[in-house]
Amino acid sequence: MAIKIIVSGLLVFMVYNLCRAMMIMLKNDPDVPMSKFIGRRVLVSVIIVALLLLALATGVITPNRRPY
Repeated sequence: MAIKIIVSGLLVFMVYNLCRAMMIMLKNDPDVPMSKFIGRRVLVSVIIVALLLLALATGVITPNRRPY
């Protein structure tokens, strides 16, 4: 259950950073770098993938079985 909460929190944080980058892009303010928020989003997605792979490798979570 803890893995689900952590991944859900990271996904919410990723969407938040995406919205912040969108707001900066719409304002067209050259003083604030949009790449900071996009970089955070990419970093969070890498952390999510690594966390899921680690959880799969240790057996904390199990993938769905084949449908056939």
